[in-house]
Amino acid sequence: MARIDISYGGQRYSVGNRTLEELHREIRQGARDGQYWLAVNDGEGSVSPAYLFITPGVPIAVIPVPEPHDPPTEGNGTPFHESQPEGFAPLWNGPTIHPGRSPRL
Repeated sequence: MARIDISYGGQRYSVGNRTLEELHREIRQGARDGQYWLAVNDGEGSVSPAYLFITPGVPIAVIPVPEPHDPPTEGNGTPFHESQPEGFAPLWNGPTIHPGRSPRL
């Protein structure tokens, strides 16, 4: 994996030459410390440095971008049902906030 995308504040950033585990560890530690500036890249092609302010409760998404030649790895399956009729949105089969609540159909 050469790049990891990050979604923060509705914008897309990236980090290169890092493992997913290293990045997760850095973000968790920054949130535990109460505040942290995460160094990322902004833009495509000619990137420029950007810094994201990490604090507890700030929504951030870390999106691994596999190389085209990387084989699929165990545990990276889709959380959606794949056998849905065409034209319908897939049913979510991932984690839920309210596990005791039955899904809406």
